[in-house]
Amino acid sequence: MNFHFLTILVLLLSFSTAVSSLHEETAATCAAASPPDRRNLRSDQITVLINGYYESRIPLLQSIASTYAASPFVHTVLILWGNPSTSTKTLTKLAQNLTTGPISLIRQSSNSLNSRFLPRKSIQTGAVLICDDDVEIDTSSLEFAFRIWGRNPERLVGFFVRSHDLDLSRREWIYTVHQDRYSIVLTKLMILKTEYLFEYSCGGGAAMADMRRVVDRERNCEDILMNFVVADMSNAGPIMVAAQRIRDWGDPRNDYDDENERLGLREGVSEIGLSNRKGEHRKRRGRCITEFHRRFGRMPLRYSYGKSVDSVGEQALCRKGRKLVPCDQNVL
Repeated sequence: MNFHFLTILVLLLSFSTAVSSLHEETAATCAAASPPDRRNLRSDQITVLINGYYESRIPLLQSIASTYAASPFVHTVLILWGNPSTSTKTLTKLAQNLTTGPISLIRQSSNSLNSRFLPRKSIQTGAVLICDDDVEIDTSSLEFAFRIWGRNPERLVGFFVRSHDLDLSRREWIYTVHQDRYSIVLTKLMILKTEYLFEYSCGGGAAMADMRRVVDRERNCEDILMNFVVADMSNAGPIMVAAQRIRDWGDPRNDYDDENERLGLREGVSEIGLSNRKGEHRKRRGRCITEFHRRFGRMPLRYSYGKSVDSVGEQALCRKGRKLVPCDQNVL
């Protein structure tokens, strides 16, 4: 028995243990829960669920969580820590540093991506924001997105979108980007109604449980599966919202600069993201779409077109002060 085989065996056993732990947690959660009664949920605020995993991102995570917690329309911030190898000492220190506003740190029982959609009794709002630990957004843009969701509570609302499509030559679904339409909102920043957490984790019977196992096997695609669930229930596509300022620290196109240094992010922090290996990443997500379609027995994803903007400014450019700027912009 060589070292390579032992390494693979250990990884498989660790994965099996993590998945088993999540299944037990999900079963216990669903057995004790029922779909939330919207009449008992707050409509004027939102609960933020931040997925945390990489210890190198903890300074950035603290900054993002504090920004959310300071917003008047955020009820609670829950940091869902999914790295089982992180020491108790590290998480205790993190919890002690989270002193700004209503922030709670929850250590997940496994590293399954399905965990980010578990229904939680601590959620007291009708809407939740699902987000990553490496994306920053200005408060006004998030508030605008929350208002858009309030007018469309059955649909997903977000800032990062992708598409599904059918490869006719290979007779399989693919994951892609279209310039004129979209059908998938990513969990980088996704707003949805709280009831969908229950539907994802506890609904759908054996077929849904099978699809959650696909997410565990691929260690990917939980966002695609949530888009399937919501599109199937709402018979509508998602809504894309334009942001005034949004920073994706996990994008591999980022340069290392002084801001990274301030937040304690080492050079190459973007390299650790799951989606950095673009070619394989897209193939894997295409396989997920194909498998979800087969298990659903239909394709529920719906295309949407255009995006919601907070204001419509002057589109024409004028020369002012030797610069071409929007005509309604003052130049000092």
